[in-house]
Amino acid sequence: MRVDRAWLGLALLTLPTLLVAIDATALLLALPQLSADLGATGVQQLWISDGYGFMVAGLVITMGTLGDRIGRRRLLLIGAAAFAVLSVAAAFAADPLMLIVARALLGVAGATLAPCTLALITNMFRDERQRGKAIAIWATCQFTGGALGPVLAGFLLQHFWWGSVFLIAVPAMAVLLLAGPFLLPEFRDDRAGGRLDLPSVGLSLVAVLAMVYGVKQLTVEGVSAVPAVALVAGAAVGVVFVRRQLRLETPLLDLRLLRNRPFTAVIIGLVFAGVAMAGTGLMVTQYLQGVLGFSPFTSAVLFAPMGLGVAAGTMAAPTLARWMRPATAIAGGLAGSALGGLLLVGVSGDGGVGGVSALPLVMTGIAVLALGTGPLFALGTGLVLGSVPPERAGSAASMSETGNYFGGSLGFALLGVVAAVVYRDRMGGTSDSLAAALAAAERLPAGQGAELLDAAREAFTESLHVTGVVTAVIFTGLAVLVLTMRPAAQDTPAALPEHEAAHS
Repeated sequence: MRVDRAWLGLALLTLPTLLVAIDATALLLALPQLSADLGATGVQQLWISDGYGFMVAGLVITMGTLGDRIGRRRLLLIGAAAFAVLSVAAAFAADPLMLIVARALLGVAGATLAPCTLALITNMFRDERQRGKAIAIWATCQFTGGALGPVLAGFLLQHFWWGSVFLIAVPAMAVLLLAGPFLLPEFRDDRAGGRLDLPSVGLSLVAVLAMVYGVKQLTVEGVSAVPAVALVAGAAVGVVFVRRQLRLETPLLDLRLLRNRPFTAVIIGLVFAGVAMAGTGLMVTQYLQGVLGFSPFTSAVLFAPMGLGVAAGTMAAPTLARWMRPATAIAGGLAGSALGGLLLVGVSGDGGVGGVSALPLVMTGIAVLALGTGPLFALGTGLVLGSVPPERAGSAASMSETGNYFGGSLGFALLGVVAAVVYRDRMGGTSDSLAAALAAAERLPAGQGAELLDAAREAFTESLHVTGVVTAVIFTGLAVLVLTMRPAAQDTPAALPEHEAAHS
């Protein structure tokens, strides 16, 4: 009966995971319509789209530790209630400022969900095999939601107004609030006495927000003073944060966990896998629209194999773990991802008639790349959470989620900058981006416009090739890292509490 209740609780936890992932990606398709209706400027559009992610990235560390202290179920239900109310506020926003505020507050509520759900899964499933399967199901819902978000948004926008993309999260939160007290047990760390260290909260928020902002601005402005200052300031505050955590008896984020070699390898893997996937996703979606000429909605549908590939890989991970060591399964998957990146090197710039000839290779490449990351996200996350005592799972989950957010932000910036440099070099400095070339071609005579488009598409395709090679190198390096950073005797989960007890 206990096991049945645990699996019912898992089913309940997948609802907000699925719907929040859908909500995050659905907005991308709704942004043009809501911006037109509300009269949002370009800067306001940027804050509408990024405000949620900024707040989640900045507060996930705090929320993971807060859940350990006050109770994970309690914090999860508080966050779910706030998320439902704020989703309604966002759906009926009367002006851009109201929507920006609602999205930022949604990020605060959203920061409670991932670390709390992951920590509760760890507490509900003490058996390692069952926990691995549960985490795989959780990750599958997360990535499936991300893939289905634009598709569902396209359907909703055809039949309803833009606010409907926010309201889809409300029923899931309502079910969680009603059933959570009955199906989800409460867990907290009884040893973590006292209040949260507010200076640490402030330092972590400033460090993460400054660095994420700086990285994102690099993709918009290129190398300039504002992003550089933000990155340097964020890094400096981050150093102060790290030094403070190492001195505190009960830190906001226990960085001593990084002494566990497999733990560290997985965190690094999550960051750089996020870099590779986000950068590849940015390039492929632009390729589908700018080079092959598909509409945004069709491109979203064609891009779905990336999210669905990760989902399939996470579901297959527990089965792989029965036949081989987790490190071997993770490394093998990452090697497959490297192959997927190399497949993108073979796509052509003309795409054939209607993009038909290039399309299967692109879709196969992103599917193989995504499929190979599944064991990292499922088994790696399980390893991170299994490396700490159950009462510390929230802090470990927050490190995992922070790695994901940083990786995604870095991927858009770093690989975006690399691709832009390749594109401009190939165009001889006559065009800064494919979008600019497409706009310029419309103002030129037919012959000159066609010539510009051919050159721009070839240049962008070459930048996609470079992205594929860089992605393959990243995944190959991660596979080697996972295989070489094998557990040492002092890295075992059982040894960690003793090691920490010696310092307390």
